[in-house]
Amino acid sequence: MKAKFSNYLKTIAPGLKELRDELLKSYDYVSILATDSVGFNMRASQRVKSISGNTMTTERGNVVRVYKDGLYSEYAFNFFDKENIKAVAEKIKKVLDKQLALLKLTNSEVYVTKQLSDEPLELFVEMDTDSVPEEVDMDALMNKLQDISNKGKAMSDMVIDCLASAQSTHVCKMFLSKNRDLRQSYVYSEGFINMVGAQNGKTNSVHHGVSDREGIKTFDKLGDSIEEVYKELVDTLGADSVVPGEYEIITTPLVSGLIAHEAFGHGVEMDMFVKNRALGAQYIDKRVGSEKVTMHEGANCVKDVASYAFDDEGTLAGDVIEIDKGILKTGVCDALAALRLGTVPTGNGKRENFEHKVYTRMTNTMFDSGDSTKEEMIASVKKGYLLDGMFSGMEDPKHWGIQCIVARGYEIIDGKLTGKVVAPVVLTGYVPDLLGSISMASVDYESFGTGGCGKGYKEWVKVSDGGPYLKAVARLG
Repeated sequence: MKAKFSNYLKTIAPGLKELRDELLKSYDYVSILATDSVGFNMRASQRVKSISGNTMTTERGNVVRVYKDGLYSEYAFNFFDKENIKAVAEKIKKVLDKQLALLKLTNSEVYVTKQLSDEPLELFVEMDTDSVPEEVDMDALMNKLQDISNKGKAMSDMVIDCLASAQSTHVCKMFLSKNRDLRQSYVYSEGFINMVGAQNGKTNSVHHGVSDREGIKTFDKLGDSIEEVYKELVDTLGADSVVPGEYEIITTPLVSGLIAHEAFGHGVEMDMFVKNRALGAQYIDKRVGSEKVTMHEGANCVKDVASYAFDDEGTLAGDVIEIDKGILKTGVCDALAALRLGTVPTGNGKRENFEHKVYTRMTNTMFDSGDSTKEEMIASVKKGYLLDGMFSGMEDPKHWGIQCIVARGYEIIDGKLTGKVVAPVVLTGYVPDLLGSISMASVDYESFGTGGCGKGYKEWVKVSDGGPYLKAVARLG
């Protein structure tokens, strides 16, 4: 089935176009992003059942962007009085003109930016899905989640609780400018199991997630993973601490994705180039990794939660090769940063919601696959660890330091898994050293999208990342 476009947005579209035309009498450029996204968030455990209508991207509202005299300004609103267009336009103009006047009055230093191009384009996309959140049988889905929780709790007396979660969002967005009318509708879903256990006075938990740009069909995979989640819990509870040092490592696709996100995620968001806050700006067309390293970034490079038809500035989705066989080729860019840098936008201009400003943000960040098997990679390790599961990560785009907190490490000695587990594991290093040490990549390839990403400590958006198994050398502690 198709994810049907919002009737509400269809209804207000003529009025928003009138508003655009009215504002164009006073400004050189006007665009309007209108959103109407609905969803649900559902959880079941041995202690709690809950249903909410909120997810990270549920919203309804509009944001106007205008340009005049080298400066841009924005105005967000959620109630639109389509019967009084001129009054709405006057209210917006009063606020926007006050913002521009204040900048001049205070002699604030600003970026004088060129006018955005506005090439003619019409686009109407309703993406395929198996269901939309508005039509889901909530009782049946809650029963499925409770069954998963019950099955997890029944695995052994070691299990304290098992939480099963499912959330799905139907995203509808419309972008209008003088020459553009873009509309998109799609569904993405994500679910996870969080199992908590205790053994010999030690308490810990493991997390397993699924995601896709589909409806509730995505959650069918959750129930099939209970035994795997339980095994990971047993491994974690029986784990030792890693002896700090430099090791050969093999990363699962989940950990490879974490490295991709942290190593060349924020570091090549090119609004950071404008502010001289990213070392990557100095390394374009230079080697930053081994020949085995090719990395894609874009809403079109894989199908997952961050895949869309156009971004929040009306730029079509892309598939950017950031690193080509170890050479850093480019970063990703929103439309205004692209103007300031003299380059082209890549479809990575994203807002947390209509009330927040646009930043250059990641979408899907993926290492390319290679030609090895996981078994060949393990057999090649003299002493090291297979790293799996993740908690968090961070990077320093200014100096290219990276830190990834990995859930577990499985010891490898002389090409064989010994059965010993260490947890948790902190992976640290200098990004070019880490990527430069990558010597093998598997044919396996997966993406993961159950989390979100902040710009610093805020501005949260959906992202996904992943890739193949990778063999590298890293410092663990």
